[in-house]
Amino acid sequence: MTPTRTIGFDLDMTLIDSRPGIRAVYEELSRQTGVIIDAELAVSRLGPPLEWELAHWFPAEAVPEMFTRYRAMYPEIAVPRVLAMPGAAEALAAARELGRAIVITAKAGPNAALHLDHLDLPHDAVIGDAWREQKAEVLVREAADTYVGDHVHDMDAARIAEVAGIGVPSGPCSADELLEAGATHVAPDLHAVVPLLTGS
Repeated sequence: MTPTRTIGFDLDMTLIDSRPGIRAVYEELSRQTGVIIDAELAVSRLGPPLEWELAHWFPAEAVPEMFTRYRAMYPEIAVPRVLAMPGAAEALAAARELGRAIVITAKAGPNAALHLDHLDLPHDAVIGDAWREQKAEVLVREAADTYVGDHVHDMDAARIAEVAGIGVPSGPCSADELLEAGATHVAPDLHAVVPLLTGS
């Protein structure tokens, strides 16, 4: 049967709780460089691109090197420590029943794919290195009709792309903040996203 819908999902703090893995990478980066990084603070504001967070801890000229080092150590350190969010597999499966489930994330595409494969989360495509306007561009290009995310900028992306935005307050943004950012719906968790997708 020809897929009739394409539904997009954010990754960090939407489909996966990446805090333990990211915290461990920042701690190792701190150990290697001798630069104090408040890893707990860093994981409390996940969502924006990696460069934004690194710029809080390193001078601008060092950020490109730290970016490369972080991404190189990420697979071995982070992937084994990360768990799926409750309802992630069910939400993705429901999306695939309706057509295609694609993951659009600011994380590096290969690292995002490693998480999804490690956790056996069903999906049809992974698009990495996308944030806000770039996510909107992917939603339009892939002819998606819905984007599910935990961050106000995910809802911005949905609004810019003129698709439905479903917010889940599992990351740094509250339900009120997601609604204020233009969410069409806010669900308490991914289990509650399923009926919003299926209309059941």
